[in-house]
Amino acid sequence: MTTATLRAKPATEVRREVRRKPLDDRLTLGVAVASSFSLTWMAFHFALFSGGLVGFVICWYIALLAMYAGLTAISQQRAIVADRVASTLVTGAAVLMLAVLVSAVVFVVIKGLQALRPSFLTHDMGGVGPEAPIRAGGILHAIVGSLIELSIAIAITIPLGIGCAVFMTEVGGKVSRIVRGVIEAMTALPSIVAGLFVYTVLIVDLHFPRSGLAAALALAVMGLPIQARATDVVLRVVPGGLREASLALGASRWQTVRRVVLPTALPGLATGLILAMARMVGETSPVLLTSGASTFFNANPVVNPMNSLPLFIFFSVRSGQPNPISRGFGAALVLLAIVLVLFVTARLVARPKAGRK
Repeated sequence: MTTATLRAKPATEVRREVRRKPLDDRLTLGVAVASSFSLTWMAFHFALFSGGLVGFVICWYIALLAMYAGLTAISQQRAIVADRVASTLVTGAAVLMLAVLVSAVVFVVIKGLQALRPSFLTHDMGGVGPEAPIRAGGILHAIVGSLIELSIAIAITIPLGIGCAVFMTEVGGKVSRIVRGVIEAMTALPSIVAGLFVYTVLIVDLHFPRSGLAAALALAVMGLPIQARATDVVLRVVPGGLREASLALGASRWQTVRRVVLPTALPGLATGLILAMARMVGETSPVLLTSGASTFFNANPVVNPMNSLPLFIFFSVRSGQPNPISRGFGAALVLLAIVLVLFVTARLVARPKAGRK
């Protein structure tokens, strides 16, 4: 008998797919969905419960969890039952959030298409009254105002936010801990407080006129802590071995930060910029206090009031007239499109070079 014969034959490993549910579990889930829906429909049909569509969905989801747990408990252990229920809860929460987002976007799109047309994007509201036809006027002044104010705010936010995060992460010390505490506190700063701060200091004390620049400064106050906080988190995730290797090769601390740390964290920096833009582009109260509302086109951010899309939407919906409300929804649809374009652009710019090929 040879040595190969005496050697024990290794057991065949069976790989288990963790991302895909087995057939019996999928059948159990299907039965639970159908039976819970039928039971809930019968209960609402015979007036045992009430509450409309929302109440029906809530009762159906509760019945689904109960039936899914009961059917799974017939053939599985307690730990597996708890895992199935937890996965159903997480999936249900994700579906709920997605449904809310999709419903909000679809509602704005349906309402906004009534006013959306080529002239709506190429004309302003100069000389257009509240009872004018829906095809009169446009939002060119608001689009240009939003882009100018957001560009100035981003130009202020990016260098200050990244510099503040580099100071907190790379320098350290007692001062950096104080700065981090202030940044975390400013993250929850109400937008009306930022608008009042800029209004009091710049307009009341320094007698600066209401303009797009004042609104941009108020937006920068809102976006700066978000950019700094997100950048700080991303820079702390960069492996310390990269810094040590750069310093060991003779690079200075500034060269290490500029050529190693920041390029490594570039996708995270773009994420911080996206979060800051999302906070700034939809703010209304700081712009209302600092820029003033106007119906005419103005591309100069230093003089005269400058309108923006959030401010235009606010005054249009607040008017109570059907045509201005339709224009407000059209402006909201354009604002969603601008935000989408800005987000995609930021992602493409920050994508690693290897991923662009």
